Amino acid sequence: MARYGAMFGPDITFLGVDRCDLDDPASLAGADVVIVGAPFDGGTTHRPGTRFGPQAIRQACYLPHDGSRPSLALRVDGLRDLRVLDAGDVEMYSGDIETSLTAIETAVHTIAASGAIPVVLGGDHTVALPDATGVARHHGFGRVSMIHFDAHADTGDIEFGHLHGHGQPMRRLIESGAIRGDRFLQVGLRGYWPEPETLSWMAEQRMRSYEMTEIVTRGLPACLTEAFAIATDDCDGVYLSIDIDVADPGHAPGTGTPEPGGLSGRDLLDSVRRICYELPVVGLEVVEVSPPYDHADITAALGNRVVLEALSAIARRRADAAGGPPWDPAQPLLAGR
Repeated sequence: MARYGAMFGPDITFLGVDRCDLDDPASLAGADVVIVGAPFDGGTTHRPGTRFGPQAIRQACYLPHDGSRPSLALRVDGLRDLRVLDAGDVEMYSGDIETSLTAIETAVHTIAASGAIPVVLGGDHTVALPDATGVARHHGFGRVSMIHFDAHADTGDIEFGHLHGHGQPMRRLIESGAIRGDRFLQVGLRGYWPEPETLSWMAEQRMRSYEMTEIVTRGLPACLTEAFAIATDDCDGVYLSIDIDVADPGHAPGTGTPEPGGLSGRDLLDSVRRICYELPVVGLEVVEVSPPYDHADITAALGNRVVLEALSAIARRRADAAGGPPWDPAQPLLAGR
């Protein structure tokens, strides 16, 4: 039996939502979303510290932690209009990658099988392998597409003599069949990795990667619209993976492998809102928040708001589907006279 709870911080939930126990199926009854922490940084290749990410993301808000957050833009309260629960952190095993990843996959699959959307707080990006696999085990291998925000492709093969690490999970997911290569969309890539050999492998898998130069030239909205059409073609759901280093280091300094020239915080939040409002998201993760390198909680705050933006958009999507007045992004909050 796995252990869930606080590992590297106080025993709190995400902004005060109710606790659940993944070992007690009854506690998941009626849940729309279950948040779970994956405090693993055993796959880090540069600056460690993401094991402290889940607790930092949970706490990074200046408002009362009362389980309520009405969205000014979307006119919903993602923490109240949805039943959002927090399962705590999955227990990690220092130095034992295989056991740790198995524990995460079991937790995520338990959440998905209960009918709830798993929201995973990382941890380094190694956890994308068990996270997306756990979701795919429920929805079917090859039936879930991936939209992946990152500065890096994370498609390396063997690094430091190991198959698992934060630079390799996307290759492992495609090799396993959990996610199809031709339904794998990457947004925000830039910098000086990967090398041509890895890019050739990615091309063979028919992956679609939007490097920052293309995004700047074509515009982020146009790139997302194209990606959405691919992601929803012959797939039943979308898994959203957000490495916080997709944002420029000026907006997210607290991360292990910062790469200049990324998205703004506003770009990232708008993208998450669109994805979770327009697409059938069946799971998501926010990874690579490393509090030891995060001055003034800038990165943790962005990670917190990414989660809130996703929850609010999911709530708005469901409200519209239930027959309420459709959301109009052009509608002013207060019209005045």
